[in-house]
Amino acid sequence: MPVLFLIRFAPLMAAFVLLLVLAACEAPTQTQSKIQPEIFADMVLQNGVVATVDEAIGNVQALAVAGHEIIAVGSDEEIGVYINDDTQVIDLAGRFAMPGFIEGHGHFMSLGRSKQILDLTDITNWEQAVSRVAAAVDSAEPGEWIFGRGWHQDKWQRIPQGAIDGVPLNNTLNLISPNNPVLLGHASGHAAFANDAALQAAGITDATANPEGGIILRAENGRATGLLRETAQRLVARAGVEYESRRSVEEVERLKREQVFLASSEALANGVTSFQDAGADFATIDFFKQLESEGALPIRLYVMVRGESNAQMKQLLPSYLMPAEENDFLTVRSIKRQLDGALGAHGAWLLEPYIDLPNTSGLVLETLEDIQETARLAVKYGYQVNTHAIGDRANRETLDLYERAFISAQSQTESQTESTTESNGKSTAQKPDQNLVKDLRWRVEHAQHIDPIDVPRFGELGVIAAIQGVHCTSDGPWVPSRLGEERTKLTSYPWRDLIDSGAVVANGTDVPVEAIDPIASFYASVSRMTNNGKKFHPQQAMTRTEALASYTINNAYAAFEEDHKGSLTPGKLADIVVLSQNILSVSEAQIPDTQVDMTIVAGQVRFQR
Repeated sequence: MPVLFLIRFAPLMAAFVLLLVLAACEAPTQTQSKIQPEIFADMVLQNGVVATVDEAIGNVQALAVAGHEIIAVGSDEEIGVYINDDTQVIDLAGRFAMPGFIEGHGHFMSLGRSKQILDLTDITNWEQAVSRVAAAVDSAEPGEWIFGRGWHQDKWQRIPQGAIDGVPLNNTLNLISPNNPVLLGHASGHAAFANDAALQAAGITDATANPEGGIILRAENGRATGLLRETAQRLVARAGVEYESRRSVEEVERLKREQVFLASSEALANGVTSFQDAGADFATIDFFKQLESEGALPIRLYVMVRGESNAQMKQLLPSYLMPAEENDFLTVRSIKRQLDGALGAHGAWLLEPYIDLPNTSGLVLETLEDIQETARLAVKYGYQVNTHAIGDRANRETLDLYERAFISAQSQTESQTESTTESNGKSTAQKPDQNLVKDLRWRVEHAQHIDPIDVPRFGELGVIAAIQGVHCTSDGPWVPSRLGEERTKLTSYPWRDLIDSGAVVANGTDVPVEAIDPIASFYASVSRMTNNGKKFHPQQAMTRTEALASYTINNAYAAFEEDHKGSLTPGKLADIVVLSQNILSVSEAQIPDTQVDMTIVAGQVRFQR
């Protein structure tokens, strides 16, 4: 009977089992949501709009964090199973959460220092700068230096009479500060203004020759006006550094730690969880190493080696290589070089002369030959090369240099396995291998003005365009005064063309040149709205999705860190920012009103509004 029973009802039993399987398949969410997780969450964010920036996941309602990692994302119900009595539950109440902003190009210690000296970023005329210096002199000892930063003559409402190249003479500074050297850095960092006491401290006279890559601006009678362009400012800066070196070792250490604290606090308040520092010398990197070992770095740093000779780098690069590791707060695997200066200071290297200064096409700050040797060292020791290039000539020369370096690296790689030369001794390699260049991920920092012929080369060569969206809208009103309307339209900030040609575009602010405000840079990227209420060639704008990627996953990719950060994917670092509103859906005009409500680094709330 049992055997007959099984045979007779076997089809019915099979159908019953099949129905159970189909039922399970039709309702995976309900079934999975009831499964108890292996671990509970230390933190859960729920009841919001969570932009994971992971194309396979999209937007969700909630996420769970354990330790320093994201362990799950999904609906409130799905994430609810990770909550127990010890879980910190954060109710987003409909707010917008996303991966922490990654500052793609800034100057970390300079940001901290800018908080310790006179802030001139908001002045609208020269008299305001003089007034602030006068107040500082009143409380200073004779001989004490006065430092400031942030002025930009093209953003003033008026220019003083007698100005040369749109910049005043230093007469008023000399009157209010005859005994205190004064050095005021331009907002771009590519020029500075000094009074006579500072010029004298640096040994600069009316007969001092211009240094290579720099200009000591002079009046018609040959007198130095106080303006120092590009490398010329280093002459006075060195005297200032010598003055500050008189401090005790303890005081220097205190000020440096204060700079780290001030820079980190400013970054966290703006939702920045990682900062790509462009760049630092080996001594500063040693300081960062010490802080990391103490657990005293509040945000993550990706540091570019800067200010070291090729001879020094040849000796020390191997020992300083620090690729990203789990929950890392310090990464070193790139080198920063600088080909030209800034457009505002007439230092950007152009293919044609400036409209408003036709006797120059800009300045070359570091020779192509020297950068070419750096590129060779970078390939040898596994470093990325990130070259500052603003003018269209500088961008073309950088791309040419990179292409030569790629072909050379490819030839060397192939020669290790087989001969790559023909009988005439010439290499058969004509174009660099795409896999090779994508592995190298070399960058052009700023990439502001690019000849249309060179735009597709970024995508073809796998070169990352590390732009700063806010530079476009901050500089837009005065760029035509340097280039003319037609050149501006053809060459300036061509983000749409770069993206459409396949280039990876990373984003940032170049702080302290601009405020470290990702919301402002995001808004500039999608609107190209300048402060005069006009859009700057809006056909080159990014979509909101592209702009979000440029500040998260693209910046992570540009630092070889996409496996660790840049999206809210389970298994990645719990670096998260909570915003007051959804920057992907609010009206364009409302984007600047967005506030950072919370910044989370490694699963810890580091800032809360």
